[in-house]
Amino acid sequence: MELRQLEYFAAVCKEMHFSRAAEKLCTTQSNLSQQIKFLENELGLPLFDRIGKRIALTEAGTILLEQTELIFERVDYIKRAILDLKKMEGGKLNIGILPGDGDLLFDALLVDFHHTYPKLSLTVTESTDVYEQVLAGKRDLGVTTVPDKPDDRIAVVPLFHEEFALAVRSDHPAAKLKAIPFEQLQQLKMVMFSQDHQITRIIQDYCQAKGMVIDNPIVTSTLSSLLSLVEQGVGTCILPRLLLDHLNREQVTAVTLLNPTPSQDICIIYRTDRFMGQAARLFIDVLQSYIQSVIERANRSLG
Repeated sequence: MELRQLEYFAAVCKEMHFSRAAEKLCTTQSNLSQQIKFLENELGLPLFDRIGKRIALTEAGTILLEQTELIFERVDYIKRAILDLKKMEGGKLNIGILPGDGDLLFDALLVDFHHTYPKLSLTVTESTDVYEQVLAGKRDLGVTTVPDKPDDRIAVVPLFHEEFALAVRSDHPAAKLKAIPFEQLQQLKMVMFSQDHQITRIIQDYCQAKGMVIDNPIVTSTLSSLLSLVEQGVGTCILPRLLLDHLNREQVTAVTLLNPTPSQDICIIYRTDRFMGQAARLFIDVLQSYIQSVIERANRSLG
């Protein structure tokens, strides 16, 4: 059994069509069929049921596909580990973050990290499905909320605990108060992210627990437009206090919410069964140090 044969087999499984798989592999259909036949002869069982022009995996084919995916994961691990040894400062790092976190976690950090490691190709993508993407192997690292029941393959590195505050225009009546009850949100005009945004989901969970509803909020898709609406006095919004302190917008005041104070725990996640190169380890260390410095600056400003 050769890796090339397994690659051919995996390609047929993906396309479920021999001629299309052959095109993807840049080989002939006869050669592809021959390699699959070699596999079937070696294993002593058919891998595909051939029904006219259609094919389907047999039970043996299903088992082989599951193991083939594991084999390719290990091969990828070996290649990346060797490459990392050859080029400690090079390589690629793909990171998933929650929408809006780039403004807090990555804008300044990415510039410094790039200057320190200019050969590293770094990709940061905002997504509401960070956990799922890391689990699927689409991202090397993820910065997201702490999962309730993480998969055994997922490592969770606590990063920080963040509380949410009400962002209001500086001349808004609530700006004169240090804190307001959470229930008072029902009396305010709110601007919010869309329903699938992490912050909106969290606030709605807190509202549901209190048996309250925020009526007819203005919905927008970006942080900049959300803050602009607050600055124009159109409405108020809920954002992480650390983010509001970090942005330091003169016309925006953060007001503490009480009973309850919405909050979440942010962490770094990665797959323990995949190779994590020097670049990823360095980035985790740098991110932890950066967040600590942001928190310390925020605490000093409050003091």
